[in-house]
Amino acid sequence: MEELIQRTKSPEEVNMLSPLTWAYVGDCIYELYIRTDLVNKTKLKPHKLHIETIKYVKAKAQADILKQIEENLTEQELDIVRRGRNAQNHHLPKNADPADYMYSTAFEGLIGYLYLTKQDERLKEIFKMCKNYKI
Repeated sequence: MEELIQRTKSPEEVNMLSPLTWAYVGDCIYELYIRTDLVNKTKLKPHKLHIETIKYVKAKAQADILKQIEENLTEQELDIVRRGRNAQNHHLPKNADPADYMYSTAFEGLIGYLYLTKQDERLKEIFKMCKNYKI
């Protein structure tokens, strides 16, 4: 089956990207996962879908999820998380704690890295771990 969205970079090329680029992609992939999951499992109207989605994609929630799943990550994934957490981001949102924002960037970086390197089975495992997170 042909991919819906083509990912053309090799793992070596992805590894050379900035962790903030991984997070940029990971933000989108994770939010799409949450939105799709909510649409599949609820009958909420769009505004309520948006409100529910925010509960999962806000910085605090992502930081908490990462802390809960960290023990299940491989050494390589922990390195990706470390690189994402330490990335120099000059944009801090008004409503997020800086530590939470760093961890959420690390979480999004991991999601983006796995997506861009086509590690879809591992990404599914990570998403399954995320489902166990209680907000």
